[in-house]
Amino acid sequence: MITLYGISNCDTIKKAKKYLTDNNIEFTFHDYRKEGVNEQMVAEFANKLDWEQLVNKRGTTYRALSDEQKQNLTKQNAIQLLVQQPAMIKRPVLVNGTDFYLGFKVAQYDEIFK
Repeated sequence: MITLYGISNCDTIKKAKKYLTDNNIEFTFHDYRKEGVNEQMVAEFANKLDWEQLVNKRGTTYRALSDEQKQNLTKQNAIQLLVQQPAMIKRPVLVNGTDFYLGFKVAQYDEIFK
C-alpha cells in the first residue's frame, strides 16, 4: 500500500499526486491538516528518513522559530516540534510498503515505480 503524506494545498504535493494518478499508481493521501499527525507517526518518519532533512527549513514556520530553538534542535525535540507544527514537515513523505521517501522529483518517482 502506498501512502502520500502532506498538506493538500502544497504545490509539491499536487505534483506528486498528479504523477501517481497519471501513472495509474493507487495511493491514499494523508492530509496533516485534516487527519492530523501524532508522535508515533513523526518518530517513524524520523527513524526511517534523515530527521534533519525531515524538517522543512525553508518554510515560514521554521523561520519563525527562535534562534535558540534552531540551534538546539535534536532529533527528539524536532519530533515534538513537527507534531505541534506539521506544516514544518518537509513534503511529501511517500511510504511504499516498508520504504520511506522524502520530497518529489520525477526521476526519483520513476526509479521507485519502474
